[in-house]
Amino acid sequence: MKPLAYFEYVPCEGASLFTVVCLPQKGEKYPTVIYRTPYVDAAEEMPPEEICAQKLEEFSYWVEAGYAVVFQHCRGRGKSDGDCVPYIYEREDGLALQAWVRKQPFYNGELFLRGGSYGASVHFVTAPFAPDIKGVTLEKQDCERYNCNYRNGFYKVGLHGGWYVSMYKRKSIRQKNYVTDCYRMLPLSDFSKSVFGEHAADFDEILRHPDKNDAFWRTRFGGGEAHDAIRNAGIPVLLVTGFYDIYTGGVFDMWRGLDEKTKDLSALVVYPFDHSGLGARQPIPFEKGEMAEAFGRYAVQWFDAIRGKGESPFACGKVTYYQLFENRWQCDDFYTANTMKRIPLGKGRVTYTYNPYAPATFKGGLSANFGGTAFQDPPHTRYDIVSVYTSEFEEDTLVKGKIGASLKVSSDAEDTCFYVRLSLCRADGDLGLRDDINQISNFDAAYMPGGELEMTFSFDEHAFLIRKGEKLRVDISSSAFPFYVPHTNRRGLFSKQTTAKIAHNTVVLEDSYIELPIVVERREK
Repeated sequence: MKPLAYFEYVPCEGASLFTVVCLPQKGEKYPTVIYRTPYVDAAEEMPPEEICAQKLEEFSYWVEAGYAVVFQHCRGRGKSDGDCVPYIYEREDGLALQAWVRKQPFYNGELFLRGGSYGASVHFVTAPFAPDIKGVTLEKQDCERYNCNYRNGFYKVGLHGGWYVSMYKRKSIRQKNYVTDCYRMLPLSDFSKSVFGEHAADFDEILRHPDKNDAFWRTRFGGGEAHDAIRNAGIPVLLVTGFYDIYTGGVFDMWRGLDEKTKDLSALVVYPFDHSGLGARQPIPFEKGEMAEAFGRYAVQWFDAIRGKGESPFACGKVTYYQLFENRWQCDDFYTANTMKRIPLGKGRVTYTYNPYAPATFKGGLSANFGGTAFQDPPHTRYDIVSVYTSEFEEDTLVKGKIGASLKVSSDAEDTCFYVRLSLCRADGDLGLRDDINQISNFDAAYMPGGELEMTFSFDEHAFLIRKGEKLRVDISSSAFPFYVPHTNRRGLFSKQTTAKIAHNTVVLEDSYIELPIVVERREK
């Protein structure tokens, strides 16, 4: 008998969701892999039979390995009906699909969940996982919804902003009044009404809660269903991210937060590229950096190993990662840096004008926004960006872990922000590494203009080699649009502010520095 594929509409509350089933053959029982995704708009006008044929070909590697595959269009996308409101219905819809699979004659009692990006988030929200879910592969997504929306209280236009607009009620609101600059409107609380012609309740609530510790982030609109989704999963979890993914820091947080039992069964893999995972989109090639190139059909191997049918492609309890610029895969506990190297940013002080109506821009979203890494514009091209170069490194230096920075600053505004971007200066240009943004009120809620204070910055995990003769570049500004909503230089909830004002911000260079986690042990040639 030949492999086959067929479709059904799985009933959920208020909608029927288009679902394709791919089987090695009819009449047998199989372990079943579930995928759910909203990125199926091209299939909306396709005949269902054509979709089934495409999916059978796409998932042939699963079918050949003896798995059934269940692939579903998320609510309001592709051939599924209902309205797409990002995240809001995914728990009920995901649990309904799992329950439906359990009733099918092909199901052998073993469920496996796989997905990347939003296709991973639809599985996070179904936690805690039922006993018949034997393993999961969750790629390029963070289970904490706050990190999808904010960094230190700054709304991530470059990650969540345009993406949310494209997702929201895609079928029922075809025309939206949107350009990226809409995120500069004041007050920003008017955004959804202006763009969609109606208030999007979930989005409006997100704009009211920039504080990570706010109880809102434990509610449905705040992603509370996915909070700590895998911390005590008790089953093998394969996490995958990239050093220039949009969720790098959050995925590392999930890994560090696993209980001992789950971590011993699980693995984290970090490739060297952006959210796409594709080397062709990067400014610098990294040999064998793509997952498929380096590890083949790793997801099949991962689930097979769980079922006792072979060796795991990754060491459990460890991090497998690509060390950039030395260009090789490594596997260890990752946190092995044994010294911190502090590098001062210079002498004296520098003052610049920050105008929130004309924010600075940078190339590459690095690890917190779409865009990955990129070669940077030359330094000193804008009046509101301060560029500082370190001395050349006297020997090859391996940086591994979380880089930190500290700025001593002052401002003539009651509140403002500072943005720090770190780049590696190579012969072919200055390549972006990491960035962070923070505001004075996070350190001193009652700040008085003119006062000096120390602000600290923490960059997402990285592993890269600085070669002898190379140096680092540190750019300091107070904005990075369209990655983050510009700070208005006023105190209070950003989304309710109706006006902005110019600030004059100062950095005391001689009391400011970056701090690198350095591995000083001898490395193999």
